[in-house]
Amino acid sequence: EPMVQKHLESLQSYYGNGLETDSLQRLTNLLLVEGLTDIQQKEHDILQIEATKGLRNVSKSIPLEKLFLPLSRVSIPPRISVTIGVAGIGKSTLVKLFVYTWAKGEINRDIIFVLPLTFRELNTYEKLSVERLICSAFPHITEPNCISAGAVRTLLILDGLDEFKTPLDFSNTVVCTDPKKEIQVDNLITNIIRGNLLQEASVWVTARPTAASQIPSGLVDRMTEIRGFGAAEMKDFLDQMFLDNKDLSGQVLHHIRANRSLQVLCAVPGFCWISGSSIGYYLKTSTDPSQETAAVPRTLSEIYSYYFKMALSGDWLEKSRETLRIEQAVNNSKKIVGSLGRLAFYGLIKKKYVFYEQDMKAYGIDLSLLQSSLCSRLLLKEETQSFTAYFFSHLTIQEFLAAIYYYTAAKRAIFDLFTESGMSWPKLGFLNHFKNAVQRSLQAEDRQLDIFVRFLSGLLSPQVNKLLSGWLVVKDEHNSFRSQAISFLQGCLNTDYVISSRTVNTMHCLHEIQHMEIAKTVEEAMKNESLGGMLTPVNCSALAYVLQVSDICVEETNLSNCLTYNVCKSLLSQLLFCHNLRLDNNRFKDNVMELLGSVLSVKDCQIQKLSLAENQISNKGAKALARSLMVNRSLTALDLRSNSIGPTGAKALADALKKNKVLLSLNLQHNAIKEDGASFLANALLANHGLTTLHLQKNAVGAHGARKIAEALKQNCSLKELTLSSNSVGDSGSVALAEALRVNHLQSNSISSAGVTALTAALCSNKGLINLNLRENSISKEGGPAIAHALRANTTLRKLDLAANLLYDEGGKAIALAMKENRALTSLHLQWNFIQAKAATALAQALQSNDAALLCLSLQENAIGDEGMAALSAALKVNTTLADLHLQVASIGAAGAQALAEALMVNKSLQILDLRGNSIGVTGAKAMANALRVNRSLRRLNLQENSLGMDGAICIATALKGNHGLTYVNLQGNRIGRSGAKMISDAIRTNSPNCVVDV
Repeated sequence: EPMVQKHLESLQSYYGNGLETDSLQRLTNLLLVEGLTDIQQKEHDILQIEATKGLRNVSKSIPLEKLFLPLSRVSIPPRISVTIGVAGIGKSTLVKLFVYTWAKGEINRDIIFVLPLTFRELNTYEKLSVERLICSAFPHITEPNCISAGAVRTLLILDGLDEFKTPLDFSNTVVCTDPKKEIQVDNLITNIIRGNLLQEASVWVTARPTAASQIPSGLVDRMTEIRGFGAAEMKDFLDQMFLDNKDLSGQVLHHIRANRSLQVLCAVPGFCWISGSSIGYYLKTSTDPSQETAAVPRTLSEIYSYYFKMALSGDWLEKSRETLRIEQAVNNSKKIVGSLGRLAFYGLIKKKYVFYEQDMKAYGIDLSLLQSSLCSRLLLKEETQSFTAYFFSHLTIQEFLAAIYYYTAAKRAIFDLFTESGMSWPKLGFLNHFKNAVQRSLQAEDRQLDIFVRFLSGLLSPQVNKLLSGWLVVKDEHNSFRSQAISFLQGCLNTDYVISSRTVNTMHCLHEIQHMEIAKTVEEAMKNESLGGMLTPVNCSALAYVLQVSDICVEETNLSNCLTYNVCKSLLSQLLFCHNLRLDNNRFKDNVMELLGSVLSVKDCQIQKLSLAENQISNKGAKALARSLMVNRSLTALDLRSNSIGPTGAKALADALKKNKVLLSLNLQHNAIKEDGASFLANALLANHGLTTLHLQKNAVGAHGARKIAEALKQNCSLKELTLSSNSVGDSGSVALAEALRVNHLQSNSISSAGVTALTAALCSNKGLINLNLRENSISKEGGPAIAHALRANTTLRKLDLAANLLYDEGGKAIALAMKENRALTSLHLQWNFIQAKAATALAQALQSNDAALLCLSLQENAIGDEGMAALSAALKVNTTLADLHLQVASIGAAGAQALAEALMVNKSLQILDLRGNSIGVTGAKAMANALRVNRSLRRLNLQENSLGMDGAICIATALKGNHGLTYVNLQGNRIGRSGAKMISDAIRTNSPNCVVDV
């Protein structure tokens, strides 16, 4: 126990120093992931964030205190756990937080020893045994054999695999089971992870994603990932950075949010610190009259240029300006930047991110100079009793310094700078070295030079030259190389339809160098939906870049009517991360569905909504999509309307629905699935409990198909909206559907009063129906009382559409009487029903008694006349809920308009009034004009085709001077003439500039 106690005290003292646990809430909950994605294994950290827009398709998380516990009662604790995160996300901070919280006894009390080690420390050894490793790192543990033998539960933490000097080779591991035997350190690590050593101990490895891919997935029991900042956390972080200046913090946040690419990267705390510092420095210096105002930093190179300028001038956020003169600072700093740049560059190409004193001496770095303010901001130092290590404050700082070194050295170098010995074919001139760097980046398998070449390109931009001239570069020297560098980069864009992240990175290089003509052209065409016919291979490269960075793709990525098979194939890696993707009307055939199916099957896939409407997809294409739905975990909405998948395609999708638990909405409108297809889908609904919306209109499912679906709906409780309009389901189909009704549209289905009787009987007891569409059936006046009976009993129905039936006054009157009692219905459509004044009067009486329900009433194309209008007007004087009233072609004349005008003078709820196609004339117009001077609720008024003439129209126009509510008036079709139209337009522009008037 004394040994355990001493270990706890030692860890508390070391790991608690400077740890602010209050600001680390983000690290107490990790994402639970199922291994590395393809992009994480292959791409640079920054490219991973950019491509995925900083989001992972992960729904599960795990609290830090449960990280080493079983996930269920029947499982066992993980032996090998790996936590991944990009550079600067907080992996080492997470380890410190865990160790400190454990040492205080707050979590995982079942673990007796936690042994935290860093790969920086392991780099200092050539050979080690398990017991010597424990004794060297933790001298107070005098009995290491109790740990190596598994006598007590132990957690070994190995932090920072990406900093290990030797790649782990699990395929050639020399097996060792003796804890006392000294072996090569990399062999020791592989034997521990394989379980040959410390078999009983739990092992926790942290690493950047690409480094974590060295560990075979079969050996990893649990993988977690550190998430980046959310919006609120980013704000809190910046507030902490600018504690003394909340206004500045707000301005910095505003600039970050205005640049989508930057905002995505700023989810990483390390990057957010650099960006926040740079923008804060820009904002401070831009308000200084002595400083020449420059543009806000937007590219990576500009942000890091400001960061370095801030460092070189000693003007750091947390300290006042140093007394040392700036000129002296520049001279002293150039030597430091030069030597650190060389270290950074050759470290980068050797994949070396941690340096020791022998490395510093080898690169001629004066260790005494490392005490300067500049160095302390670029290079961090870790010092323990056994070693001293140096590392750049962020991976991108190393890459920017490497780019500055290469940029400076390339102007005078005569040999290939990538060959450190200098033994190579001669290379003369900056451009040759620039081309060499870009080509090496394009050819590199690990993509670790991509950000370096972005920075190198950025150093040729006018803005960066302006920022750093006199400090790190010569003023205007970029002019000699810039145009040729641009030409070379453009030449690297694909000449055939093959796009990779390399191509996108080349576009980023052009962005850094401030040459964006190609991307702007493509983005503008995408905005205007005019991409069709212009997607050459080069423009495809630009499109891939735009898909990643442009704001127009945030809500929806619309690539309708512009893609071919080849173009779609070339863009697959970018389409993978489009959340809402529209590919309508592209004439896609089944071969494209094979491509899209492969995308939907990938673990990285983030597509949530996919629309493939109006293409040429047959059953084969549907089968390809169905196969992907078996494994896809992101897609929630699939729209396949107006294709030709047929019954066989419907069967494939139905089989997929039996296993898929993610898809919420499926649209198969107009696909000729017929009765068999409906039957297959009905079977799927018995097993699927996730789908909430299914559109099957215009599919000839017939009565048999409707009955099958109805049977399924009796057991399915998840489906909320089912559209079966234009399917000829007939009376027998509607009777079957009535028993299982949820949200169902039965438009254009030849339902007569007999079918309605069954439907309404179900409505009386139904508690789920919200919207019932019975438009264009054959419901006669005999069906009216049945509907009325249901409306008296039902308390959930909100919308009822009975347009284009045969209700006449009798049916309409029955429904109106029921409306006096109904308090649920908010929308009632009765247009085209041969209704006249009697039914209109009955509806008016309902409106007078209905005090809190109906919001929308449509009586369009019903000859209610002036009598019916007068009754409705009387109701409007007392009604306080009705907002929309549609009375197009309702035989309303001047008398009806005058009655309505009187009502509008006192009514305060009506917002939309449509009187199109009546005959209110000049007299009615004058009455309406008087009402408009008083009314303040009306927003939209349609008086189209009402025989107003010029006089009536001018009355309306001049009345708007006193009306501040109307935003739209339609006066078309009133024989106003051109001169009258101009007069009215001028009057409205003067009287009510915010009102749009069609004349």
